[in-house]
Amino acid sequence: YDVSADGGSVVCVREDHGPEGKAKPVDVVNEVVAINLSTGTETVLAKGRDFYAAPKLSPDGSKVAYVAWDHPNMPWDATELRITDQKDAKTDSHQLVCGDGDSSVLQPAWHPSGALFYLTDEQGFYALQRFEGGASKTVLSVADADLGGSAPGWAFGQQGYTFLADGRVAAAYPDRQTGQTAVAIFDEDGSSKQVYSGSESGLPHSVGGLTPGTKKDEIYMIGGGPDKPAGVYRWDLSASTLLASSSSQEIDAAYISKPQPVKFPTTLGEAYGFYYPPRHPTCTSQEAAPPLLVKAHGGPTACTGATFNPKIQYWTSRGFAVLDVDYGGSTGYGREYRRRLRGAWGIVDIDDVCAGAQYLVKQGLADAKRLAIDGGSAGGYTTLGALAFRDVFTAGCSLYGVGDLAALAGDTHKFESRYLDGLVGKYPEDEKIYTERAPIHSVDKLNCPILLLQGDEDKIVPPNQAETMHKALLEKKVPTALKIYEGEQHGFRKSENIEDALNSELYFFSKVFGFDCLQANPEIEVFPIDNLAP
Repeated sequence: YDVSADGGSVVCVREDHGPEGKAKPVDVVNEVVAINLSTGTETVLAKGRDFYAAPKLSPDGSKVAYVAWDHPNMPWDATELRITDQKDAKTDSHQLVCGDGDSSVLQPAWHPSGALFYLTDEQGFYALQRFEGGASKTVLSVADADLGGSAPGWAFGQQGYTFLADGRVAAAYPDRQTGQTAVAIFDEDGSSKQVYSGSESGLPHSVGGLTPGTKKDEIYMIGGGPDKPAGVYRWDLSASTLLASSSSQEIDAAYISKPQPVKFPTTLGEAYGFYYPPRHPTCTSQEAAPPLLVKAHGGPTACTGATFNPKIQYWTSRGFAVLDVDYGGSTGYGREYRRRLRGAWGIVDIDDVCAGAQYLVKQGLADAKRLAIDGGSAGGYTTLGALAFRDVFTAGCSLYGVGDLAALAGDTHKFESRYLDGLVGKYPEDEKIYTERAPIHSVDKLNCPILLLQGDEDKIVPPNQAETMHKALLEKKVPTALKIYEGEQHGFRKSENIEDALNSELYFFSKVFGFDCLQANPEIEVFPIDNLAP
């Protein structure tokens, strides 16, 4: 949404689910509307498309820019940026600024001068464009990274660039060599560019959500680092000040494993991730290589990051190495890399998590006999697929993982209701592909120990999927356990359940890999593991 300069009106996206709020996804209506905050009058500015996002008022309030797209596209596939006249809106004829049917446009914002800025991946990576007088020009692009954030389009309000008090532009992007975020400051036309990165500039390790302050060089941002929880920072191009943090707990740096950016060969070229070596201030090991936990992120159109993650530090402080994989299809690496998953979810992602584990084994950084994998939701699907269709990992844990692709395609909200068209195929026309790639239909191929963690109120992945897999594993005499958490939905939210899930996973892997975790972690609650040999 956006509020007018005088505070009298707001433009926003309205989503109508029908008089009783029970419309099917195909019947849900999205529109751009203007609301007079004094009278409550609503005026439709744009309608007829499946989705709208990011309506933005021009500085003088006369025009509204917005992003629109239609099924089966997602906002990172193909969108359009259009402009309409707010005072004489004609919903069937709006100026097209950008959008060729095969590129994504995101994050429009009006500069105080009246020029319209936006991000587009027309050139392969998200670059910042400036539109004025009927013409666009690129004002900032980076050869190997996406500007403006690394998980585009999943939520409203994302903004990876901003305009400073004096009219200059600030834009953030990932530095692939260091894993840190760089911020470029430049004039409105793209000239006089200065790039800031690293501790010498006073920037936090990773930043996003840029917002200008009232002073010339003042920027507010969300920031963090491998050893620092996320917080709100004020930055003046030379130093940053932490204003608020998501955690007040101080963690001894001796326990913190810092991520190392890695790239490794895979079936479609190279894939990426962050490697975390084991780290503990008092414990050492004489082993040649540690056990490895490979993590598959959710989404799957998303990415991992290098900010402090206690769920990773949990493992590295207990003797595990961790590989957090940005498999093909992940965001932040350009359009070609993101589109590797087109029609190939359940193939490319599985190839990449397996290739990452094998790469670290060859580097002497992981024990080939103790390779574990875990993931939640879409990452759980990759986990189950890697265990069912490949012979690389020796144990795994699926947290509310997608096991039945057809069920996911048939029962979800409007935004994701056609998501799998691009990842797998159109349903039900391509039902055979859905069946072939669904772990729930290939339980006969599951042969290594698997822990299943599930919420009993999950509407995205119903508990019966985990129960079906568990039953099949029992029948095959495969070591397994199923824990269902009461009152949990898709993604665990209760702190006691999050803690128990981590402890349960450690206990499960310790029994499979043959080490004692209880002496150092007496708080872990022991539970039965079926079919586990002494």
